[in-house]
Amino acid sequence: MQSLSRKLSVLLQLKLISKKRSANKKLVKMSLPIKNKFSIAIISCWYGPYPWYFPYFIHSCKFNPSIDFFIVTDNEMSVDLPANIKVIKKSLEEIKLIASARLGFEIQLECPYKLCDFKPAYGYLFPEIVDGYDFWGHGDIDLVYGSIRSFMTDDLLMCHDVISSRHDYITGTFCLFRNNKHINSLFMKSRDYKKVFSSAEHFCFDECNFLFAELQNGASIFDYPDNIQSMTWIVKEAQQRGTLKAFFDFIIVEGSTGKIMWHKGRVFYKQQYEAMFYHLIKFKTACDKPRVYIPIPDTFCFGPKTIYKKNFSSEAISSI
Repeated sequence: MQSLSRKLSVLLQLKLISKKRSANKKLVKMSLPIKNKFSIAIISCWYGPYPWYFPYFIHSCKFNPSIDFFIVTDNEMSVDLPANIKVIKKSLEEIKLIASARLGFEIQLECPYKLCDFKPAYGYLFPEIVDGYDFWGHGDIDLVYGSIRSFMTDDLLMCHDVISSRHDYITGTFCLFRNNKHINSLFMKSRDYKKVFSSAEHFCFDECNFLFAELQNGASIFDYPDNIQSMTWIVKEAQQRGTLKAFFDFIIVEGSTGKIMWHKGRVFYKQQYEAMFYHLIKFKTACDKPRVYIPIPDTFCFGPKTIYKKNFSSEAISSI
């Protein structure tokens, strides 16, 4: 059972999504056909077998053709990929050698999950990938994208250097960074980054050093001065000093609540709230009936424990 505080948090977050969508509805519909001013590259590193839900991730990327997705892996790709997904073949050992050479000290990278700590450094470690893009981001594959550009608008990108998809901390599953020397080396502003990168321990450096509950309940990252200075600390501190502009807002859906619909490249909750993506962090373990439809339909839904097809009226969808 969810705690009362968590339930209230979810309701607040959904209201934020609803207000944002309502305020920008006309702008979004008008701006989608227009050529986007800012190019975006999203980098994900993956090692090990691809998960069962991977085809849904791939399918959702296809519906964001103005964004390029890079998957760094040593796996063979057994599915057809849309033109905006690029596979970069690198072994974990190659990444370790590259990072050690670029950073000037030996890093620890014995298991793939440790890569989470290195996400904020991807722009610094992979200049050949991000070269020529206005923004780069780190992402995960345990999600299904909606319309990214409906939320990452030109107006938003023009005014911000770092963009998180939650209101309370930097999100490892999706975060954008302006592609320049200052922002790409932002992770070095942490007093702890060498400790983090040279240790085999996972520190949740890309997010908030495991202070999820505290920050969700209203605490400040600065209330914990003895913790590892994570990316949330770095960005918040730089924002206070006025050296960058950051965007924090809850524009995603998480959990395994059900009532989540994907329809032709858009994600909705209860047919009322639109989100940039559905994060499968809890659903992927709660799901007791893994299912991949072939072909993937125009509309499918996530229940608390399964994926299913369902028809919805065009009037109901167009009214959102």
